[in-house]
Amino acid sequence: MITGRPIRPENGEMVRTTLASLLGAAAVTGALVMGVPATASAASLPSACPKDLILPVPQTQKTSTTVNLRSGPGTSYTSKGSLAKGTKFDHYCSTYKSQSWVYGKVLSGANKGKWGWVAESYLKY
Repeated sequence: MITGRPIRPENGEMVRTTLASLLGAAAVTGALVMGVPATASAASLPSACPKDLILPVPQTQKTSTTVNLRSGPGTSYTSKGSLAKGTKFDHYCSTYKSQSWVYGKVLSGANKGKWGWVAESYLKY
């Protein structure tokens, strides 16, 4: 419950209590880790995801054309399947090399539930 009183950082207990009340039971039970849902905790994301490019909340996007879901961030990695145009994809993190790649989970279509990498240029909000 937000009481309108300022949070005093020097009082750690007050900060923890206030944060726990804001985040609710999810924070207490471990269902939320570093802003990433338990299904993709920061610890479970691939090492190719730089910590500063992990999204606090996954962003749902759709493929703009048919595209490969890859095992790593690049065309040299194997395809885990093809995503049809309009396939929903939850974007959890990005990496920047010669081309930007995003890591996430397929939310619709034949590969629903699979995790992998998609070239960012083929995704749209």
